[in-house]
Amino acid sequence: QVQLVESGGGLVQPGGSLRLSCAASGSILYIYDMRWYRQAPGKQRELVAAITYLNNTNYAYSLKGRFTISRDNAKNTVNLQMNSLKPEEKGVYSCSAWEPQIEYWGQGTQITGAT
Repeated sequence: QVQLVESGGGLVQPGGSLRLSCAASGSILYIYDMRWYRQAPGKQRELVAAITYLNNTNYAYSLKGRFTISRDNAKNTVNLQMNSLKPEEKGVYSCSAWEPQIEYWGQGTQITGAT
């Protein structure tokens, strides 16, 4: 059983940056494919970024060059560095640990945009 806890969300100005972290307990993360999802208000959850257990990365097309997903195996965390944030990118960001039989989820961390 993997427990995931996200952190790092908050209020962000357009063009600002945030770094999200997904910390795990109960298992080591480097054996899993790790994913970050976003659910914007009133919209379906969408995949933002992914890193395989072989450390291959993939991003939603609109995010390439602005977001970076990475692992810190020493801390058993997966991070998402987000730069040049846009107002439409606010929402709840959740991480998951995926393997073919099951996908574990965290509770999510909220990013809100400054008005």
